[in-house]
Parts: sequence; structure tokens; C-alpha cells
Amino acid sequence: MQAIARLSQFVGKTFALWVLVFAVLAFYAPAQFKWIGPYIVPLLGIIMFGMGLTLSKDDFKEVAKRPLDVAIGVLGQFIIMPALAWVLSKALNLPPEVAVGVILVGCCPGGTASNVMTFLARGDVALSVAITSVTTLLAPVVTPALIYLLASQWLEVSASAMFWSIVQVVVLPIALGVVAQSLLRDKVKAAVSVLPLVSVAAIVAIVAAVVAGNQARIATSGLMIFAVVVLHNGLGLLLGYWLGKLTGMEVSKRKALSIEVGMQNSGLGVALATAHFSPLAAVPSAIFSVWHNISGPLVATLFQRFRNEDAASASSKPV
Repeated sequence: MQAIARLSQFVGKTFALWVLVFAVLAFYAPAQFKWIGPYIVPLLGIIMFGMGLTLSKDDFKEVAKRPLDVAIGVLGQFIIMPALAWVLSKALNLPPEVAVGVILVGCCPGGTASNVMTFLARGDVALSVAITSVTTLLAPVVTPALIYLLASQWLEVSASAMFWSIVQVVVLPIALGVVAQSLLRDKVKAAVSVLPLVSVAAIVAIVAAVVAGNQARIATSGLMIFAVVVLHNGLGLLLGYWLGKLTGMEVSKRKALSIEVGMQNSGLGVALATAHFSPLAAVPSAIFSVWHNISGPLVATLFQRFRNEDAASASSKPV
């Protein structure tokens, strides 16, 4: 078990490398990865179940302790990234399926990787976890509503169908994870050390499946989509930090807010695009999965140089 835990830690630390390697393999050998396509939704459910296993009452107590900070983070997440996605789609005159895909990933809640990046950046980890938890729980209502509002001009959007999809692939697995944690605490603690390995394997499989299924389209429009994703992610990180500064947050909180806003649950974006739109609409989310696991560590390294105003910041707490 210790050997598996060490392997899990190694894979977790080299997450971006594995995503990039298998994305390239899937592009050049798509036939070897297309079979994963039908399993995208179950794979995301596994990731969300793992998130539920790691949640605790303290994560939600943080919301009660600092409601204003959490509210600013949640609003930033659900306003900045969707707005940026819509502006970029209009300004660059993106094709309908690509535009919907960019907007879809922009409307998703924060990803769990943001908590790890905040820790590496010496940011406020407790705030990061609280924002991720709240945005994820609000996603069944907020995400479909935002997609309907912003993307229906390009393609037909069924907000009710997306609501049930998010409940099935996000809320229910997380709830089951929380229940399992409360009933099987000791066994769950032993399993948690293996979660990074499971999560990385699932995300890598999802990205590989989308790249393999869209190899021809990526070959013709992949560079354009990649440029949009990089711009979207970079502006999200920048505006998230500025939002923290404008609202008077200390440096450790600004770091958390920046990373929370800029990093999305792109796996959810892939699942929703695959289920409700087209394979091409899933490509921005898949590329986002690759890119934000490269930009995240880079930004975290940069943020380490930003001295926190509070030496006893929550950044010192382990993830």
C-alpha cells in the first residue's frame, strides 16, 4: 500500500506531463483511445466521488467563518470566466461549436486541482477549498443557466437536461463520497492516499478520448482553440488576482482567488459537451485540461515570490 501511495504522489506531482503525453499519443494514434469515449461520464463520476471522500465539515465551516471572502470568490468564478468566454467567442468570431465549447468550460465550477496549486503558491488553501466546494454545489443550477444565457445564440441549449446531467455526474458522486467517508472513516483514510493516482488516470483518459475522437478537427482548428484557451485561462488568472486586490484582500487570499477563477472543472465541460452538444464542443475543455495543468504550476511558482502579508496564513496548512 505504501508503494502505491508513493506512486500516487509521484503521478500527482507530474500530472501535467501525463496529460500532455497521452494527449499527443491520442492525436497520433487515435484508434487506440477512441474506445474510451463512452466512459467519459463514469470517469468524471469517479473523480467527483474522490472529491467527496476528501471533503470534511471544516471545509463548510470555512464558509460560515468568512462568508464575504467566499461570496467574492464564487461570484468571481461565475462572472469572470463566463464573461471572458463570451467576449472571446464574439471578438474572434469563433465557429458555433467551438464558441459553445469555450463558453461551456467558462461556465463550469472551479476544479479540485486549484486547491493543490493554491497550496504550492502559498495561498489561502482553506479559502480555495471553500470556494471550490460552494461553486461545485451551485453548479447544477448556475452552470446550465449561464450556458443557456450565453450560448443559446449559437446552438440550442437545454438547461433542464444539463441540470440533471450535473446532478448525476457531480452532485450524486460527491454526496456518495461524503457518506462513504462518514461511515468508513478509517478505510477511507487509507484509500485517500491513492486518490491522486485514480484522479490523474481518469482525467488523462478523458482528455485522450476527446483528442482521439476529434483528431481530424484538432488538426485543422486545434491551434486556434489552443490560443483561445491560453488567453481565456491567462485573463482569468489575472482578473481573479485583481478582483482580490480591488476588494481589499491580503496577498494569500488574492493568490487563492486568482487560481480559483482561472482553473476550471474542465472534466465536467467535456462530459456536458459530449452529452448535449457535439464532439468538437468538447475540444476546448480537453485542451483546457492540458493547458491549466501547465499554467497552474507556473503561476504557483510565480506566486511563491509574492510575500504574504500574514505570516500565519492558511497557506501553511497541508492539502
